[in-house]
Amino acid sequence: MSKALTGIRILDLTHMLSGPYGAMILADMGAETIKVEPLQGEGTRKLMKKDPDYSLDGMGAYYITLNRNKKSVAIDLKSEQGLAIFYDLVRKSDVVISNFGAGVPERLKIDYESLAEVNPAIITCTVTGYGSDGPSPYRPAFDQVAQATGGGMSITGTDVDHPMRAGIPIGDLGGGMFAVMGVQSALLERYRSGKGQHVDISMLDCQISMLNYMATMYFLSGKDPVPIGNSHFHHVPYNTYKTNSGYIVIAVITDNFWHNLQQLVQIKEFDNPKYDTQPGRWEDRDMIDAKLNEVLGTQDSDYWLKKLQAEKIPCAPVNRFSEALRDEQVRHRNMVIELKHPGGKSTHGPGNPVKLSRSNEETFTAAPGLGQDTDTVLGQLLDYDAGQISELKQLGVIV
Repeated sequence: MSKALTGIRILDLTHMLSGPYGAMILADMGAETIKVEPLQGEGTRKLMKKDPDYSLDGMGAYYITLNRNKKSVAIDLKSEQGLAIFYDLVRKSDVVISNFGAGVPERLKIDYESLAEVNPAIITCTVTGYGSDGPSPYRPAFDQVAQATGGGMSITGTDVDHPMRAGIPIGDLGGGMFAVMGVQSALLERYRSGKGQHVDISMLDCQISMLNYMATMYFLSGKDPVPIGNSHFHHVPYNTYKTNSGYIVIAVITDNFWHNLQQLVQIKEFDNPKYDTQPGRWEDRDMIDAKLNEVLGTQDSDYWLKKLQAEKIPCAPVNRFSEALRDEQVRHRNMVIELKHPGGKSTHGPGNPVKLSRSNEETFTAAPGLGQDTDTVLGQLLDYDAGQISELKQLGVIV
């Protein structure tokens, strides 16, 4: 069985999180992904590499996760010879993905216009904070900057005085996910036109896109939404509730769910026709939440989850990582996989969420050592002989 993107070759110039995450997904889907690193290695190689809790044999959690299924070639792109090697790779590749700051690809002569002269069918993708054009594309941006600029932080948290970023880095991860969509769209279009093009991904654009219907609500009302914790701006009860063993969520989004919950918890204050529809429940939402917390606190989470599920009321435990990562559904879906180290040891990490019915081979090779594949890629793919490779190493062009 082959993977869906088998036959596609990607040159991965990314670093940190947003770009490497997108390239990782493409690699998981079968694209031959050659990580082109500077001679000192991509920056995340150093992150947590010596942390006793978050590293494995000198490789930190970032690098070992984000660079599975990739090869490593170390080239000095700032040298004339190194750039020539990169252009040779571009001639035999389909996609070049990077997340340098705006303007850097042009300075390095690895932007779309430069690479299209080398290979007219090449697709380039950049993931930047603000995109490649407009009045202010050159501002530096990282995950929290994107979350703040995009508006999402203003509605996250419990009140307007304490804006909070999302617990997972959705600014970075959103950029990586949209990069995958853009690259795959460009590949499909190329089958029709035979031409490459540039995919311009802005982390800010991605955050604005994910505001979705809430942005439309703002334009309709003219009102800025505010943080409401884990509750909902329309549905009641819809919140996090404390049991005597932890927290669960209940999401009553229809009146039928409310009636089922009413029968289950047997709270006398709920026996009011006013609450049969949403407007009445919304009016007294604080009381409803308070009474639910009183009753739910009398039993543990498992007790209530079984009762709620039996009544088909949407609910879930608020899992810690240790609980989420051993969930039987998560394990069944192969969403916890073995992450190998090139030295032979291994740990575990998240799997690939894209499941295909026919080409769903799920294999994961170890994140590579620096320049681990330089000789093989230059020799087998570019037909460089051993003497050329040795000379390039002596000149400090490759590792």
